[in-house]
Amino acid sequence: MTISEAESAIMECLWQGAPRTAEDILAEVAPRQGWQEGTVKSLLNRLLKKKAIKAERDGRRYLYTPLLSREKYVSQESKGLLDRLFGGRVAPLVAHFSEQRKLSKKDIAELRRLLEELDDEH
Repeated sequence: MTISEAESAIMECLWQGAPRTAEDILAEVAPRQGWQEGTVKSLLNRLLKKKAIKAERDGRRYLYTPLLSREKYVSQESKGLLDRLFGGRVAPLVAHFSEQRKLSKKDIAELRRLLEELDDEH
């Protein structure tokens, strides 16, 4: 499932708390994005068609809830990035970041800790 950048703004809103009405989503997302009500409703409809969210009738309005978890979305997106740009390998990604911007001491310490944990597991 591919989620566009605009759709991800709606998803982030729903991941922070659901269920939400279209009005709730509009109130949270529109000021940051400069969107009108029609844009939010179009994005909600696209997400419904993709089955990333569901809508349940609540009187005369709908309550929207994510079906796609944030964890699954992040996993899909990061795998796609690794596959597209780095041949599915993590080391070239880390090398790229270290070349483009200096990794902080905190970043390096965290990477070392993660590597040690991985090494202990194998």
